[in-house]
Amino acid sequence: MSVQTIESVETLDLAEEARQLKAGPRATKARASWQSRYTRRLWVIDFVVGLCAASWALVLRFGSTGTEPYNRGYLIITALLPLAWIACLAMNRAYEPRHLFVGTDEYARVFRSGLALTAGLAIVSFSFDLRLARGYVIIAMPLAIAVDIFARYVFRQMLHRSWARGERLNRVILVGHERAVADMARRLRRERFHGLGVIGACLPPGVTRSRFVDGLPPIYGTFDGVATAVARSDADTVVVLSCPEIDGPALRRLAWQLERDEIDLIVASTLVDVAGDRTTIRPVDGLPMLHVEHPRLKGSARFVKNLFDRVGALLLLTVISPLLAVVAALVAFGPGGRGPAIFRQERVGKDGQLFVLYKFRTMVVDAEAKLAELKALNEHDGELFKIRKDPRVTPIGRFLRRYSLDELPQLVNVLKGDMSLVGPRPPLAAEVAGYPADMRRRLVVKPGLTGLWQVSGRSDLSWEESIRLDLTYVENWSMAMDLAILARTVSAVVRSSGAY
Repeated sequence: MSVQTIESVETLDLAEEARQLKAGPRATKARASWQSRYTRRLWVIDFVVGLCAASWALVLRFGSTGTEPYNRGYLIITALLPLAWIACLAMNRAYEPRHLFVGTDEYARVFRSGLALTAGLAIVSFSFDLRLARGYVIIAMPLAIAVDIFARYVFRQMLHRSWARGERLNRVILVGHERAVADMARRLRRERFHGLGVIGACLPPGVTRSRFVDGLPPIYGTFDGVATAVARSDADTVVVLSCPEIDGPALRRLAWQLERDEIDLIVASTLVDVAGDRTTIRPVDGLPMLHVEHPRLKGSARFVKNLFDRVGALLLLTVISPLLAVVAALVAFGPGGRGPAIFRQERVGKDGQLFVLYKFRTMVVDAEAKLAELKALNEHDGELFKIRKDPRVTPIGRFLRRYSLDELPQLVNVLKGDMSLVGPRPPLAAEVAGYPADMRRRLVVKPGLTGLWQVSGRSDLSWEESIRLDLTYVENWSMAMDLAILARTVSAVVRSSGAY
């Protein structure tokens, strides 16, 4: 996409501008259309899930379809339960666009809807002495919650795939200073799961670019003409980056200008990689104050994580022990040179403590001695050494790396307590020695067998991006995030993208 200067945009034909302003916001209508279709399909999904959950509860609890007089009442309950399920979801705002599409808020609202409906059934049963079978409720409600969350997740992934193809993206105008706009544009283009497609920018008045800035989108105007720029570009979303020129009154006036055409206004916080569940808006004398909670690095939640790691690692080792034996034999006696099946390397763990990391050997035995000869071929920036066709990698090792099977012995590290199932990438001591102060923050938690770096591109990531993802994990950790990363790891391994 070519970069336009502010001056060239300001000379646009005035008749064409008037025509566009009169035509109205086509993008907002298109967005409202597909979001409405998306919501209607969610209604259908939720109704089918509720009906299936109620039907299975009827069959499993009573062993029939309810022909006996005692069970006929449950046929009515089974028919009404899907409607009650949708009503609870609607009351918990599980159909509002701001809670859909990205993040975990949608799933949390589904879970709360299930709890609310369960409590409602219990209250109605007690109040009217209906003697509702506990087994029926115990089967129906957990089944509805679990299946509905899974169904909504699958439906959302379909939307994300369409976003990855450049379809249904929100058309975004960025408002801010040149470098901030370019940085935000690069970040939004790197990942499409958020559904934001940058089409242009508005810069401060009087700014002229003396040099090319990588990643800067086309310039549609200045801070004083955001509404006009929206009409010219047919945008449906404005993202305002932090800058001193746009203070409270200016932002309020901009919101008034955009609300007529239902243009979304997003204000980007200066907080870097802090998740929404750590922030709370607290009004103080009419001023919205953003309160930031400290990350959860200690306490009961961490105890649960450690317990989950140890039990999970033990179960996985028990289940895949035959696979580990086969892989060990292939590594030790396969093509590429005989040698030890397990490669041991010293890594840096929590609080800078050293530990020995275990992996299946994927290179020739004297790989470390040959490293100096290949230093000039490094394809990775920062402290890591990575090349796509490393001659030291054995044929078996290449297969193991492609599907991350070489990482499986690290389950022993998890069982020992050196690592976690999910966490930052375990660094070498030489890497840590070159860390600036901010990067050392990633050492306050245990390194992980998988993590955000694993599900976001692995070796395809730049050094800066991999560090940013590790810090994002440290600052925003939760058990829900761990479970989501573990689920995404399966997909990332199957795709084998960035694995070499």
